[in-house]
Amino acid sequence: MEDRLQMADGLVPQKIVSVHLQDHALKALEDQPPNKQAQILPQSPKPSAESKPEPDVMEHVGRDDPKVLGAQPIPGKGGASGSEPAEEGDRGVGSVEHCPLHLSSCHECLELENSTIESVMFASAENIPDLPYDHSGSSEDVADDIRLEREGRRVNITGKAPNILFYVGSAPQEALDRFQEVRSVLADCVDTDSYTLYHLSRESALRDPWSDNCLLLVIATQEAIPEDLSQKFMAYLSQGGKVLGLCSSFTFAGFQMTSKSALKETVQNLVFSKADQTQVKLSVLSSGDVFEEDPGERLSLGKLKGHLENEDQDRLIVQVPFGTHGGEAVLCQAHLELPPSSSVVQAREDFDLLKSSNARRYEVLRDILTTLGLNCDIRQVPALTPLHLLPAAEEIWDPLMWWLGRHVDPEGVIKSSKVSLKFLSSYTSEIEITPSALPVVTDVEAFSSENFNLDIYRQNLQTERLGKVILFAEVTPTTMNLLEGLMFEIPQEMGLIAIAVRQTQGKGRGANAWLSPLGCALSTLLISIPLRSQLGQRIPFVQHLMSLAVVEAVRSIPEYQDINLRVKWPNDIYYSDLMKLGGVLVNSTLLGETFYILIGCGFNVSNSNPTICINDLITEYNKQHRTELKPLRTDSLIARTVTVLEKLIDTFQDKGPNGILPLYYKYWVHSGQRVRLGSLEGPEVWLVGLDDSGFLQVQQEDGEVMTVHPDGNSFDMLRNLIVPKHQ
Repeated sequence: MEDRLQMADGLVPQKIVSVHLQDHALKALEDQPPNKQAQILPQSPKPSAESKPEPDVMEHVGRDDPKVLGAQPIPGKGGASGSEPAEEGDRGVGSVEHCPLHLSSCHECLELENSTIESVMFASAENIPDLPYDHSGSSEDVADDIRLEREGRRVNITGKAPNILFYVGSAPQEALDRFQEVRSVLADCVDTDSYTLYHLSRESALRDPWSDNCLLLVIATQEAIPEDLSQKFMAYLSQGGKVLGLCSSFTFAGFQMTSKSALKETVQNLVFSKADQTQVKLSVLSSGDVFEEDPGERLSLGKLKGHLENEDQDRLIVQVPFGTHGGEAVLCQAHLELPPSSSVVQAREDFDLLKSSNARRYEVLRDILTTLGLNCDIRQVPALTPLHLLPAAEEIWDPLMWWLGRHVDPEGVIKSSKVSLKFLSSYTSEIEITPSALPVVTDVEAFSSENFNLDIYRQNLQTERLGKVILFAEVTPTTMNLLEGLMFEIPQEMGLIAIAVRQTQGKGRGANAWLSPLGCALSTLLISIPLRSQLGQRIPFVQHLMSLAVVEAVRSIPEYQDINLRVKWPNDIYYSDLMKLGGVLVNSTLLGETFYILIGCGFNVSNSNPTICINDLITEYNKQHRTELKPLRTDSLIARTVTVLEKLIDTFQDKGPNGILPLYYKYWVHSGQRVRLGSLEGPEVWLVGLDDSGFLQVQQEDGEVMTVHPDGNSFDMLRNLIVPKHQ
């Protein structure tokens, strides 16, 4: 301000906030007569907890906030403050020529300085600590906001991403840890591009006008809420605010909490009634507190509610409307914010129960957030990125480039029925990327990725032929389509593999979609198998070998042998017999005397939610056995899986099924498992193993062993097994 800052009444400036005066808004003010300005700035009564005053412009900017520049008049200059109507003859904002802010040498700016600024309507506080809100918009927005607030509804007045604020207690370090914990789970439920998630400290809650731009207040602390802070929260509710209490001491409206020590930090069965009145049953970690109505109170509650499946049907979730402006709170005494891997969860049995309910935990959270006015729709599909052609070994690069030069068309393109690959030395943003036309960058030196380390992949790949040439993409439609145009031509010693960080059109069995979040190991591997070979005569075994390779890739690492990763017939990777964390999809084409096979594989490595991943198993193992096994990476596990697969194929070709079945049975989940044939009412049989072709063998009650196939209609391949007809 070049020592030109003047303030009335001897006030000392505490903070200077950058202000951008938008041209179009200033022009709108300029065109208005001075008395119109007075109408925009009415005198406001003192706010109360029960009613919201008629707001003026300064209230939106933070008139009571000492950290936001207000509209105090400069002594001797004439004008109007933010709390008094302007006299018609006063020289105000509407009577000045405005321009963008310049240096002090600018004549127009000196003129502006010498006049009274009646109100700062468009201020930005984006990068200011302890001010987790933002005020911007247009003059039309402000007029609409005033009208809507007079109709008794809270609105977002800024046009910027509305805030979700988290109050998590007063202890500095504990509050920060708790904030990160709770923020993480809500960030998985809502689109963080649409909402901004902030920590709300006690000081900021008492001092700053946070409620103007707060769409949801999350209270997640078990410490007692101080009276002055409770009054702030209740005032926010009375203005139409929304509150989510997560194992918090915050309560109101005739509710009290009763502590039951027998329930404290134990896993319980919860019945949750959703907004559409359907029910979800899940296992939850109880805080130990339950909700009870005060004697004599008759409360009108919302549709959301949750009670335990115990004799008392203890209430753990209640939806409580408040006030006349649409305020409401959902109060919860189940730890929906804690992951199953939390340090609070000690017993492995509790981890299993909570992890099995993890997807339903997110379902409940999303229903609560949607009821409170948030959008929990699936995020936008990420933009496609170029492919990179990478060698796993330096010596393969020159032969690869020579082969490629002989097979691309004059424009550098190789086409297949599903995708065209255009090979380029470098990529610029002007080059279009579509699901059917993808650029492939051949400059290895220019390659870098936060999610895939080529050196780590190389160190873990110990193969003679598989996985030697990599097509890598950060985001691609599906890896299953990338190799189609290359698979019949490229020399087999240049084993092709497509690897992606994210897929937008991942595929599972049949028409099933395979979700591909960050942290999932995604690849499609090309292998060729002679028709007249052990494996060529038993192609169904390929999917079993790939599933087994994933499990063995982890459990063959020293000290990781007891990580409870298993195979489930015919193509799944499981945690114990409880939860799926990966799958395999095989497409084979017989050309002459050779099977050309694309093996698509995806398994969860570091993406814990909404189901389970390998690093969850490692974390839980460390907790149970007091070990310090390190989490694993997707790039190293893909390379290790390909290495194990090549060894399994070689063993199978040499010894047939008996060469690999002992290892397969060591890890499969079906030992002694019972299933029914044909339907839920069909005869019960026992799974005993695989036949010579890779299909299931079952034993009937009379001791007879027979081969069965899936019926082709069930999502779970072990449902409705049928006995195939023999010609």
